[in-house]
Amino acid sequence: MAIQITAVRLTAGGTTHEHITQLWWTDQTSGDTGNSTRAQIVDWIENKSGKAYTSDAAGNRTEVGVVTPSKGEKYLRTHADGVWTNNLLALPRR
Repeated sequence: MAIQITAVRLTAGGTTHEHITQLWWTDQTSGDTGNSTRAQIVDWIENKSGKAYTSDAAGNRTEVGVVTPSKGEKYLRTHADGVWTNNLLALPRR
């Protein structure tokens, strides 16, 4: 199953990927919608073969990957053409 990430919530005052705490998503196949914590999505991608992506107005998809920093918690970031991108930060905030 692949989910489209449609919105994010950041910690108060946060501006970077590390500050994303909650993600809203839609399963385009089933129509299901929901929201999950960053940790839940990281676990789903790493341990349950989950796939997540963002989509722009033109329908271009960018895959969401897990970043494992040398310090701190794992976080999510989009990855396109071998480059880490900021598509998650461009999504609506909740």
